[in-house]
Amino acid sequence: MAVIINGKELSIKIKYELSKEVELLKTQNVVPGLAVVLVGNDEASKIYVRNKQKSCTEVGIYSEKYELPENTSEEQILNLVDNLNKKENIDGILVQLPLPKHIDEDKIIDLISPFKDVDAFHPFNVGKIMIGKTGFVPCTPEGIMEILASQDISITSKNCVVVGSSNIVGKPMAMLLINQNATVTVCNKYTKNLKEHCKNADILIVAVGQAKLITADMVKPGAVVIDVGMNRDENGKLCGDVDFEEVEKIASYITPVPGGVGPMTIAMLLKNTIYSAKHYRKN
Repeated sequence: MAVIINGKELSIKIKYELSKEVELLKTQNVVPGLAVVLVGNDEASKIYVRNKQKSCTEVGIYSEKYELPENTSEEQILNLVDNLNKKENIDGILVQLPLPKHIDEDKIIDLISPFKDVDAFHPFNVGKIMIGKTGFVPCTPEGIMEILASQDISITSKNCVVVGSSNIVGKPMAMLLINQNATVTVCNKYTKNLKEHCKNADILIVAVGQAKLITADMVKPGAVVIDVGMNRDENGKLCGDVDFEEVEKIASYITPVPGGVGPMTIAMLLKNTIYSAKHYRKN
């Protein structure tokens, strides 16, 4: 049976350490600040934003929330982001995705200052990840790297398979693993023989948003399995992209859904905000 990696417990430990960093910054008259912009009425996004604000309070980060109606124009959002770029007490800007269809997400992301881009979606920060430079790292991939480190799981020379090639998780995840000297395969919906690729993985990371896509016969015995998915099964119960009950029996380590990667994503957002306050704040 696999060791179940409790991301919630790990995130609590990390947030405690982050709160100590914030206390030290406050002695220097610096209070890290995060602005979150939410457009529309997506219920899942509202829950994420509430959790982010709660976590900010827990570690002592100042936060601002901007809830805008679904019909907000692209120009209005661009103006808001421009104003937040100029606010000296805001170190991080997070525009909750997805945005309504009439808004060009790339245009919004490109306008966010790369020095306040705590989601690390701006091309400037994506480029730094590509060449292995320090700076902001996308929160979910960074959280996964913290999860692996917490269990002393070596990445160097391992065969790592990432199922999912999104800009948010799959692509940056692959680059972080490559930067740690892993051999990486990235699979997508066009991949042939997905089972064969997955079966070759020492570390398998799945982020596609398809309930229980990965079954036990697709996993190498003893593999480390990280499940990023957040879905509902046929009974309406939260589940991941991995068939947890069956894969748990053969993996060496596995993350649950919920309580695995999700809490770590928020912890990394706080970490990035504090990093910005320490390195980019103009006092």
